[in-house]
Amino acid sequence: MSNTFNFKTFSYRCRTSLLKLVKFLSCTLILHLPHMIKLDLLGDDFMTLWIDVSVKKRQLKLYNASVLLKTYPIAVGKILTPTPTGNYIIINKEVDPGGPFGALWMGLSKPHYGIHGTNDPSSIGKKVSHGCIRMHNKDVLELSSMVPTSTNVYIHQ
Repeated sequence: MSNTFNFKTFSYRCRTSLLKLVKFLSCTLILHLPHMIKLDLLGDDFMTLWIDVSVKKRQLKLYNASVLLKTYPIAVGKILTPTPTGNYIIINKEVDPGGPFGALWMGLSKPHYGIHGTNDPSSIGKKVSHGCIRMHNKDVLELSSMVPTSTNVYIHQ
């Protein structure tokens, strides 16, 4: 009997130890929805990158499965135009989009929202945007070079 699976992905509703399950299955973990994970069974060389955005902490964290790779300071939406919480994906990228978007724009699957640079670096760490996630230009360029479109983005308080 083989130790491989005949299918590529499956969803598993889970309230127990996710890391034990991932280790047992020798697979990669992607946060998908609250209390829901998606396990990709694609081999050891596959990287599962995903982004965690904490509005309250004003931090963006890049993960490979459950391993933290990098943490960046961000600016988030004002009280009247809050950053939307939820699960999204990066759908496009545009270099030098012009205006207040800084060096790069990464559009999210929520229309009109994205992760982008800024022409006002002093705004980072504050609640000042119209709902988008602002980063230092060097940081958004670095992040964009590491994540492909279709990367999962989980935004929470």
